[in-house]
Amino acid sequence: MTTIPHRELRNNSSKILERVKNGETIDVTNNGEVAATLIPPSASPFERLLLAGQVRPAKAGPVDFRSLPRMTSQASTAEILDDLRGDR
Repeated sequence: MTTIPHRELRNNSSKILERVKNGETIDVTNNGEVAATLIPPSASPFERLLLAGQVRPAKAGPVDFRSLPRMTSQASTAEILDDLRGDR
């Protein structure tokens, strides 16, 4: 990962943005501290979170809830929710 001062971004923004577009990640500093990170665009918000280390892929595939057995109850949905929520 490359680090550049904000002045360089201001003076060479076109070249720097082209580098980012081509896959490079660049930290931009202001007074020596990282103020922003420029990352390449990705196909989805999930991919951006994945690149940032904020999420990880699921270990198992999605659950097909239609395959779960249906449960019947004497209580209505509203009664069940009221019971779960208690005195909130």
